Amino acid sequence: MVTLLLIIIYLAFIGLGLPDALLGSAWSVMKNDIHATTEMAGYISLIISFSTVVSSLSASRLLHRFGTGKVTLFSILSTTIALLGFSFSENFVFLLVLAIPLGLGAGSVDAALSNYVALHFKAKHMNWLHCFWGIGAVTGPLVMAYWLNQANNWRAGYVTVGLILFGIVVILLSTLSLWKIFEKVRVEGSGDEKKRVSNREAIRIPGVKMSMLAMLCYNGSETAAGLWMASFFIVSKGVSPGTAAALSSLFFIGIILGRVISGFLSTHVSSKNLIRYGGIIGCFGLVILVMPVPYWVAAGALFIVGLGGAPIYPSIVHATPERFGEKASPSVIGLEMASAYTGSTLIPLGMGLIASEWGMSMVPLILLILFSVMFAATELVNRSTKATRLTVWLLLQVIKALPLYTKRNNHRWLFLLVCGLFL
Repeated sequence: MVTLLLIIIYLAFIGLGLPDALLGSAWSVMKNDIHATTEMAGYISLIISFSTVVSSLSASRLLHRFGTGKVTLFSILSTTIALLGFSFSENFVFLLVLAIPLGLGAGSVDAALSNYVALHFKAKHMNWLHCFWGIGAVTGPLVMAYWLNQANNWRAGYVTVGLILFGIVVILLSTLSLWKIFEKVRVEGSGDEKKRVSNREAIRIPGVKMSMLAMLCYNGSETAAGLWMASFFIVSKGVSPGTAAALSSLFFIGIILGRVISGFLSTHVSSKNLIRYGGIIGCFGLVILVMPVPYWVAAGALFIVGLGGAPIYPSIVHATPERFGEKASPSVIGLEMASAYTGSTLIPLGMGLIASEWGMSMVPLILLILFSVMFAATELVNRSTKATRLTVWLLLQVIKALPLYTKRNNHRWLFLLVCGLFL
């Protein structure tokens, strides 16, 4: 039964990742069919992100009332309906309306499954769970690419992904009783009925705000790296667009490989130390990346950043029940997810504005600041005085290690100001 449930959870997380890159993959073609302009994709993405944040904040209430199985079922059903609706859309306004259920479904299923795995399974399954999200995120564009090569048939791409998700809905519907059995066993074992902890109560728990800040910085940096690193290689390292695209993919390869490895390591290493070691490795890679090194060294450093950052997101989520209590974990994880999606929405936008003003060389520098703040925030959650002193020391060493780079690029004052504010 445990194996069957894990397979179902992994399938659901593949479903979560499938729609993530569909719009970007198809927009260059579909915008002409619906008489839209290039920048209109940003409005759709913004509504999806906002709806995801809202559903993440509502996840605790939904889980308490309906349970994980039903929330997951209806969330993926909502996503399925939205994607099939996309395939029939004839105008931009209809896409804006469909973006709402698409975002609502994504936020709820992410928070629901993450909380369920954190409560019921070991840390290795949380890391591998997010590997399966990566499989879905890669598969979606591949499906769309196939249909775009068939006479630019983007509608068939959306239908195909929608039908895959519908298959997952059927599996979830047929196994609802399995979810109930596991939740019933847990409630009976606890000896009392769990009272829901509201978001307002959860955010007052010591350490929760720092955990939210860590999630905001990490998820924002992950999304920003995926968006801007190819441009960084083109402008700052002088490589061709095709080479830059290939090099930027090393970041996600590092994440997937890192989550497989950290899944095995989690049986011997605590979530707290996985976060700590991952943060240090990520900062090390970014220190190399901001230096004036050849493009192939920078590509290797980007892989190191992905490898180091891999365990951070799943480890923070999996450590939540232990850090803040099982009763509060649905609300806290919902807050963490909302912060993560907020970061992935706002940070890439802010990074793009800064890069347009001061140059693409600012991209790895901002990523280093984000990783450093994330690292400091997680250490403050641990409330270890020695570890916090180590974090401050590391940040100071980062500042001292970059004077030549920052002076050479004529924005040392900006870097020192931002780091001084965070310290």
